[in-house]
Amino acid sequence: MLIASLSFACMGVCVKLGAAYFSSSELVFYRCFFGLLFVGAMLLHKRTPLATPHWRSHLWRGLSGTVAMMLYFYCISTLPLASAITLNYTSAIFLTLLTLAVYKDRFHLPLTISLTLGFIGVVLLLHPTFEREQFVSGILGLASGFFAAVALMNVRQLGLMGEPAVRVVFYFNLAATLFSGIWMAQTEMHPVTRDGLWLLLGMGATATIAQVAMTHAYRVGQTQVVSTLSYSTIVFASLFGLMLWNEMLPIGSWFGIALIIGSGMLSLRLAPTHIEAT
Repeated sequence: MLIASLSFACMGVCVKLGAAYFSSSELVFYRCFFGLLFVGAMLLHKRTPLATPHWRSHLWRGLSGTVAMMLYFYCISTLPLASAITLNYTSAIFLTLLTLAVYKDRFHLPLTISLTLGFIGVVLLLHPTFEREQFVSGILGLASGFFAAVALMNVRQLGLMGEPAVRVVFYFNLAATLFSGIWMAQTEMHPVTRDGLWLLLGMGATATIAQVAMTHAYRVGQTQVVSTLSYSTIVFASLFGLMLWNEMLPIGSWFGIALIIGSGMLSLRLAPTHIEAT
């Protein structure tokens, strides 16, 4: 998970730099296309068959993940890197709410307090630090967290169904390439320069490494430990933002980030667990 977190932060750097050359839809398309090539090679190496009876779950994972990534990449290009990644990581809070809704579980006081603290953190991160033109980006970042939670639920179900991590990542990249390609075709396309190509290759490579490592970590590791370590992405992103763009967040934003991280960790720990496949 630490390897995945560092790779996700590196991907964020490539996306932020790539925003000078490409639109968000183009970045998603190229990220998924190059990722598809990388993971396709891994499939051939591992001799993992492509046939699967769970194509509907793969389709929903691909659609929700593509929407989440579109919103996420846009936010990375318009917000400080640490803020954009933190808003996307509200997925842990939304995942808890979705789990409660799907399995019709009841709220209890500790869980309610945990979720409330998380959304207080969102308010602290959004309101005082974002200028008016950035507020919409903040809301879209929050939406990316919701759709990422939907995608994570599908990943969890695919894992319970016995789908190998590489195949899950392959079908996500395939679906996302198709969906984002359709969207990209409706907008202006920019030429791929030499500098832009290196950023695209770096984005695809780091994203694929991160996805495979994350999916494997959730399949074989303890969920609470893996989920806790996943927040190290924010630490890596903060360091990159400081070194590359001199992004300094005020103390109120860091307090909001801390509440979101704490809420996500506590929510996943306090939420009821369901191990049966659906």
